[in-house]
Amino acid sequence: QVQVVESGGGLVQTGGSLRLSCAASGRTLSMYRIGWFRQGPGKRREFVAASSGSGDNTYYPDSVKGRFTISRDNAKNTVYLQMNSLKPEDTAVYYCAAGSKGLVSLSDSYDYWGQGTQVTVSS
Repeated sequence: QVQVVESGGGLVQTGGSLRLSCAASGRTLSMYRIGWFRQGPGKRREFVAASSGSGDNTYYPDSVKGRFTISRDNAKNTVYLQMNSLKPEDTAVYYCAAGSKGLVSLSDSYDYWGQGTQVTVSS
């Protein structure tokens, strides 16, 4: 079993950047695919990015492609989400999750979830 904790959220202006961190404990992070999801007010949970266990493969939806970058430092048991050119519609609670199988974009494919970190983008 693995535990994940997000950090790095905050308030930023449109066009700004933030880097979120997902720190894992309990088991080696490289055993898991890590996904980032977000849920804005009144919206469904949305897939944002994912990284394979090795970090060799990354996945993004079109809504964030070119703006967000997922990376991982398995030696530090940490995954990062670099978010650039932020827009007000990126405002949401961001969650990281660990899983090992299933479609990368589906929340049901992930077994372990953090509590989330709030990202607010002001216009």
